[in-house]
Amino acid sequence: MNVYGKFHIGAWLDERTIRRVFVLSLWLKGAFAVTEILGGIAAYLLTQKFLVGLANAVTQGELREDPHDLVANYLLHAAQTLSISAQHFAAAYLFGHGAIKLWLIVGLLRRRLWYYPTAMVVFGLFIVYQLYRFYFTHSALLVFVTVVDVVVIALTWHEYRYLEGLSRPKIG
Repeated sequence: MNVYGKFHIGAWLDERTIRRVFVLSLWLKGAFAVTEILGGIAAYLLTQKFLVGLANAVTQGELREDPHDLVANYLLHAAQTLSISAQHFAAAYLFGHGAIKLWLIVGLLRRRLWYYPTAMVVFGLFIVYQLYRFYFTHSALLVFVTVVDVVVIALTWHEYRYLEGLSRPKIG
């Protein structure tokens, strides 16, 4: 808390440390965005036959030991029942999500001021969608990604205010 009673990140950390954490979080999100782009390309190019073969190869040892293994059976069933439209949606979603994030992250790393509010809005929309998906999937990964996004938005807001303050002319 500052003297006005408002919470701010700088209450615990100095600006240089906050900047380092912000840049590190952007590089990590950027690396994840690149994997999403590559995953989207792979999802579009891989055939169902290949995916079923891969699922068989990955699960056959486990299914020999325990034919009722929940995870192995789920993975195999998912590969066998994956529709072309679902595969194309996943490919488009992964590619688009990753490309948008990467574009925003590059702008943030270049310290272009207009990227900051844009990134906060877009990352906020991603959070809304992730929470919607969590309602159906209860995925721990979605919770983790959402928490990381909230932290990145807070760091982006802090960095934006800091850079905005640097760009204002000093009066007095």
